[in-house]
Amino acid sequence: MSHELIDRSPDLRRLRDDGYELEIRGGHLLIHNVPYVRADKSVGLGTLVSTLRLAGDVTTTPDTHVATFAGDCPCDTNGVPLTHIISSSRQQVAPDLYIDHTFSSKPANGYADYYEKITHYAALVAGPAQVIDPKATPRRYAVMQADSAESPFVYIDNASARAGIEAINAKLAGAKVAIIGLGGSGSYLLDFIAKTPVAEIHLYDADEFAQHNAFRAPGAATVEELRAKPKKVVYLAERYSEMHRGIRAHDEMISASNAEQLGGADVVFTCMDEGAAKADLITALERLDVTFIDLGIGIQADEGALHGIVRVTTSSPGHRKHVHEGHRIPLGIGGPDDYASNIQIAELNALNAALAIIKWKKLRGVYADLEGEMHSLYTLDGNHLINEDSAR
Repeated sequence: MSHELIDRSPDLRRLRDDGYELEIRGGHLLIHNVPYVRADKSVGLGTLVSTLRLAGDVTTTPDTHVATFAGDCPCDTNGVPLTHIISSSRQQVAPDLYIDHTFSSKPANGYADYYEKITHYAALVAGPAQVIDPKATPRRYAVMQADSAESPFVYIDNASARAGIEAINAKLAGAKVAIIGLGGSGSYLLDFIAKTPVAEIHLYDADEFAQHNAFRAPGAATVEELRAKPKKVVYLAERYSEMHRGIRAHDEMISASNAEQLGGADVVFTCMDEGAAKADLITALERLDVTFIDLGIGIQADEGALHGIVRVTTSSPGHRKHVHEGHRIPLGIGGPDDYASNIQIAELNALNAALAIIKWKKLRGVYADLEGEMHSLYTLDGNHLINEDSAR
């Protein structure tokens, strides 16, 4: 991916052709072996770092004039730090990337592209080094290392890099996730999870992606796609595989009889209808010692308006009693429920999925979690969110 991005981006290609040692790491552009002067007037080598702003698979105008640097504090020829453009503070900006200094040198009209930005900062840092050692240069024409094929993404996640949260989001890396039921809420779960660095996303559903599904799922299916009557898991896997490599489609619904394949999952999201099948599945997930998050929506029409509750219930090893003792997950066939008739409530499906994703990310340490709630209810008419069954 790094080489493809460089080849398609004229500014990065020009940097490479001029001999700069480029690396694309996550959403950052790294320029390795940039010479600079240390406080003792010796010449060292550091790494110049910039976030990357992309339009698809090519660079666009830099989103910030700021650059960062990994190494000792760059100095002038007398060993005096370049404090007029530098502030120093060690920060982790990606799981394996630390920077020590931040540069701020902004031209009147900003930087037109990354070639202009990088060459400007490289000259500021390397200029004093070249006075001391005329052979010192950031243009080393080094051999570039081959790209890693281990990234779960088809293209670079530069959104996390721009926000400076790659190291936090990396807490999701390598996870194996399963979604059971790819109706409204399940399809939104996929939309959210596909934007995280998990290793595998397993989709389970035996139904077709029908016209009513299109009205409560993210994106917009074409008429031709609906006429083809694709399986939900196939349609959604193909759509989101454009972004995430690790999506696996299973044209089957999980039950107690085939639940063994969920063993080893880091989390299972259950988005299936209430009833005996869900009760048996919960028993199987508990036996497999798997964390699961159950989603539910109950909607009723009353006096010309919709009333309802959006529910997220979490069960993890060591915290399962509330599911049974509090009857937190409805497992029977209850009263009137207009959701069962496929009423179009995409925003509630999206909300249900978002609340479940937030809880999962809390479990992984991405979001702060002060209450440790294992059961939450959002009531539509009062706009209330209630947390219960704390694991603290």
